[in-house]
Amino acid sequence: MISNPTAIAGLVAREVHTGTRDGAPTRIIVARRTYSTDQSDLWDALTNAERLPRWFLPITGDLTVGGHYQLEGNAGGVVEQCNKPESFAITWEMGDQISWVRVRLSPNSNGTALELSHEAPEDPEFWAQYGPGAGGAGWDLALMGLGLHLSSGKSVDPNEAIAFSTSPVGIEFVKASATWWADAAIADGDDPDQARAAAERTIAFYTTMPEDESHD
Repeated sequence: MISNPTAIAGLVAREVHTGTRDGAPTRIIVARRTYSTDQSDLWDALTNAERLPRWFLPITGDLTVGGHYQLEGNAGGVVEQCNKPESFAITWEMGDQISWVRVRLSPNSNGTALELSHEAPEDPEFWAQYGPGAGGAGWDLALMGLGLHLSSGKSVDPNEAIAFSTSPVGIEFVKASATWWADAAIADGDDPDQARAAAERTIAFYTTMPEDESHD
């Protein structure tokens, strides 16, 4: 299905920024990709509770402004803003950790551009360990799944999706993704050596099978 994972990873443009929210420092990762479909179709793929499981995860809850949502086995949160079909903003909550995701859509000559930004409170220790690739590689994988769904109209097989990052093509994809996220961090001022080392740890995290860690 995927013959050139590095090329697919290269469809995403990446940026890293420092910011503040309520006076506290944050780190922001931004991913942009254009999909060859119209804005209404892309909006539907992102916001239709019946369609989201076809490329991402099952979702429950109230997907209107002020409503609470829950992704199966993943984050939940609150729908903070919704401007159909241009943008929406949600909180991204896992345990006691909260961050913020905003998605913007805009038509262009090749289809529809998607911009996803994920802002999280600054955690210097975690950032030094993994850098932006910790979240960025995960979003890259999701954006790839979205592209596969949009191009075929079919559902992404959940078992194949889970196994992808530890497969040869998946490892190649994650390596490219993490490396380019490190480049984005360096462009924002991170130390190059530290950013590259963090990318290597991100690659190991995504591409190591859980059972490998349990071997004696």
